[in-house]
Amino acid sequence: MTDESYIKLAIEIAKKGMGSVSPNPLVGCVIIKNERIIGAGFHEKYGGKHAEINAIDSSIESVEDSTMFINLEPCSHQGLTPPCADKIIESKIKRVVVGTLDMNPLVSGSGIKKLKSAGVEVKVGVLENECIALNKFFFKYITTGLPYVTVKVAQTLDGRIADEHGESKWISSTQSRRYVHDLRSKYDAVLVGAGTVKRDDPNLTVRLVEGRNPRRVIIDTCLSIKSTNKLYLNNGDKKLIIVTSVKNLDRKNKIKRLLNCGAKLVFVNEEEKNKLSLREVLKELGKMKITSVLVEGGGGVFTSFIKKNVYDEILLFMTPKILGAGLPVINNIGIKSIRNALKIKIGNFEKVGDDLMVELNK
Repeated sequence: MTDESYIKLAIEIAKKGMGSVSPNPLVGCVIIKNERIIGAGFHEKYGGKHAEINAIDSSIESVEDSTMFINLEPCSHQGLTPPCADKIIESKIKRVVVGTLDMNPLVSGSGIKKLKSAGVEVKVGVLENECIALNKFFFKYITTGLPYVTVKVAQTLDGRIADEHGESKWISSTQSRRYVHDLRSKYDAVLVGAGTVKRDDPNLTVRLVEGRNPRRVIIDTCLSIKSTNKLYLNNGDKKLIIVTSVKNLDRKNKIKRLLNCGAKLVFVNEEEKNKLSLREVLKELGKMKITSVLVEGGGGVFTSFIKKNVYDEILLFMTPKILGAGLPVINNIGIKSIRNALKIKIGNFEKVGDDLMVELNK
C-alpha cells in the first residue's frame, strides 16, 4: 500500500471520534512494520489519550523501526495529556507520515521540528486537502475562537421553507431527516430562532439515529418563548442555551424561571432594533468551547446569517415539491440588482431519499 492509502485509513479511523472529541481535533493513527499493520488508534474522547498513544498501546509487537501514519501533526506541548511527539521519539519509531500540519498556535510545526531533531524521518502533506477538510471545525475554532457555522435549509423547488400558514412538517423526506439527525450528533450545537420554536415546538435532539445530542441554542432577542415549550421541558441534559438581548437583564423573574429549568442564558448586544449581533453571539458560543454550529432556522435567522456573512457553508435539502405561496428561505438582504447577487460555489451533492442535498460554499 502507498502512503496515501494509509493516510486515507487514518482519516477513516479518525472519524470514529466525531461527536466525542470537541474542542479537540479528529485524529486517527496507523502503525506499519514490515508491510503489516501492527497498531491503530484514534482520539476517542476529549481529555483522553491521543490517537498516537492509543495506536502505540494497541500494537501487537514492538513499534521500534516502524512507520506511523497520522492525519494531523503530533502535539509537542503538555495539555491534558503529555506530548505525543515525545512518546513517538521514546518508542523509537523510525518514520512518521503526516497528512497536515496542526493550525493550533501551540503546535504549528513544532511537533514536526521536534521529531526531525530527534532523527525521525518525517513526511508532511499527504492527502492534505482531505485532512484539512476533516478538521474544518477545529481549524476555524483554534485560529479564530469562533465556531464553524453551517446553515441547513430544507426547501421546496420554488424556495419555500413553509406554507403561508407557517406549516413546515414535513417538507423533506424521512431519509433527509435521518441525515440531519446524524449531522446534529456531529455538531456541538444546533441553533434556531424564537419564531421556529413558537411555530414548530422542536426537540432539536438526535432521535432517528444513534449519537449524542448537541447543545440547543435559541436566539430569543425579547425572551418571548414560554417555558412550556419542549426545549425547556425536556432539558434534563442541561444543554439548552438561550441567547438574548442585554436589555432583558432586569427581567429577574423570567430569568429565574429559565435558570430553574436548567437553561444557560447568554446576554449580547443588539446590532439593530430587536436584532442581536450575530458576531457577538458566535464569539460567546466560542467562549463556551462550541466549535461548530448547525443553523436550522427559520427564515429570519437564515437571512441574518447570510446578510451578515457569518456562515461557512450551506447545506441545502431540495425536495421535489412546489408550494407557490409560502415562506421564503431568504428575505431581503439589501441586494437590489442581479449583478450584485451573492455568488455561491456548488460543492458535493447527492440524492437523499426523494431529495437532493447540495453543499454550497462561499
